[in-house]
Amino acid sequence: MEGAPVQETIRQEIREMKLGEKVRSLRQEQRLTLQALAEITGLSKPLLSQIENDQVIPPIATLLKIAKGLKVGIHYFFEEPGDRQKFVLTRGEPPLGSQRRPGKDAVQGYIYKPLAPGMNQKKVEPFLVEFENRAWDDSLFYSHEGAEFLYILDGELEFHYASEVMNLLPGDSVYYDSSEPHGYVSVGDMQARAVAVLYTKS
Repeated sequence: MEGAPVQETIRQEIREMKLGEKVRSLRQEQRLTLQALAEITGLSKPLLSQIENDQVIPPIATLLKIAKGLKVGIHYFFEEPGDRQKFVLTRGEPPLGSQRRPGKDAVQGYIYKPLAPGMNQKKVEPFLVEFENRAWDDSLFYSHEGAEFLYILDGELEFHYASEVMNLLPGDSVYYDSSEPHGYVSVGDMQARAVAVLYTKS
């Protein structure tokens, strides 16, 4: 599978950000048990435990719930204490090419890579997102406060927004209120990729 090494690289970069460790240390600083955080966020205790132990890379919507529960902006998870840059340059990667991924490979239907991890206190959070080739089902719907902007780079994306379904091609973009249920799957032979920009009030 041509794109698998690039996807594994992205997953490794996410792991190196130690999202789980950051969630655990912030939760402990606030003297919250896993059960308390589960009640605040509406997420299950087993899922939070898997996230804290880096067994699961949380979808953006899940990370937003955790950030809100812990009273931080989502940027907290993608920055380091010493980050003071005024700009961040992130070099591109070669196109992934045509590929299909098995449905079990990504529970959330996509993988993501932060594009500005070195900046502190960002107002928006940009990501490179790769969407899974799979049949749509309503378990892929997410909603969270804020707004999102998607710009399609490669492939064809089937974008579900409440009761509407839109097919987006390279060069297409969509800006939407992310408090409405939304989700996406890649359709066709090439895996869809997009730049996603997320805004939430921190």
